[in-house]
Amino acid sequence: MTTVDIQFRYTKHPTEDTMRAVADLYDVYGIRRVRMNQAERTVLVEYDATRLGTANVFQLLRRAGLSVTEEISAVLPPAAPEEIKAPAA
Repeated sequence: MTTVDIQFRYTKHPTEDTMRAVADLYDVYGIRRVRMNQAERTVLVEYDATRLGTANVFQLLRRAGLSVTEEISAVLPPAAPEEIKAPAA
């Protein structure tokens, strides 16, 4: 089993029916966890990559009624290196 986290952004606030449908994703073989961050309008899905692919997860969220628009990085980018200053002569 290869566990993968993928994060998507959505546009519209989910309805109660949508939230129920998203909760039902736990019944899909390969979905391990679904976490929604309503403040940032993101959904993080942990899934088994040997059973599902990114496109499958995207479609499952769309069929649940979530207005998923794009995949975003689940990991923060590394901090920019500090500028190195040459010693004064």
